[in-house]
Amino acid sequence: MSAWLTYGVFGLIFLLASTAIFFFTLTRGALIVRTALGRVHHASAHVYPIYSNMRLIRLVDYQPIISAILLFQYSRLVSIIAHSLQGMNLHAQQVLITSCAFGNVLPRVVKAAVDAGAARVLVADIIQNELDHAQGKLGEYADKTCYVQDNAVAMQQADASVSANIMFFLLHELPHPLKGDAIKEAIRVLVPGGKLYLAEFHRPSLWVLRALSWTYFKVFEPYGLALWDTHDPVKQLSAMPGIRCERHVVFFGNFQVIVASKAL
Repeated sequence: MSAWLTYGVFGLIFLLASTAIFFFTLTRGALIVRTALGRVHHASAHVYPIYSNMRLIRLVDYQPIISAILLFQYSRLVSIIAHSLQGMNLHAQQVLITSCAFGNVLPRVVKAAVDAGAARVLVADIIQNELDHAQGKLGEYADKTCYVQDNAVAMQQADASVSANIMFFLLHELPHPLKGDAIKEAIRVLVPGGKLYLAEFHRPSLWVLRALSWTYFKVFEPYGLALWDTHDPVKQLSAMPGIRCERHVVFFGNFQVIVASKAL
């Protein structure tokens, strides 16, 4: 029995180590290689291969995996956004999803928007493969959705063109100078009275979670820690005229959903 236990422990360690190496290679490791090769000047240079290569997208985008990465708080975070969307009057209005995301956030958000009366949901992403993958999730809403290859930090959309804008775990992957640009663009395209829904990581209140989160960001997500202080989205949004923010934190403060309303 002890031998089987030993094999089991070593097997678990091997699995965890392999998983960590896999994700490091396709996240921060890729950024290190691009920097070493001088390939950091393209608009999508910060995008991890895991979000741009179709084979990798299909390999990783499974709900149990994505839920585990977000410590099984994924559904709760999406529910906050979906519930608020359903409470809006979106009759004949347009909704924007800025950047695709793994998991079932797209179909749930689109359903909530359509149920609230939205005439069209525009899905925008800088990577065409992400848009192609998203279409496979939203076939049920083909007559209500539109897809456009666009950059979150320099959107093609007109001023005051959407009533709601959803940004789900994008900011922590953007280089620091681009975080503010993405927030400004997200607000610019909102109509007066419109709402921005921004889901992201947050500074945990428990020191154990804080230590684990700090380690995770240092190893895998080099741009994420700034959300705790210097690039706190609420601070950036509150500094903009006519913007009122609500912050909802979950799981001991480890995650947040920010609802930013634009004044009429």
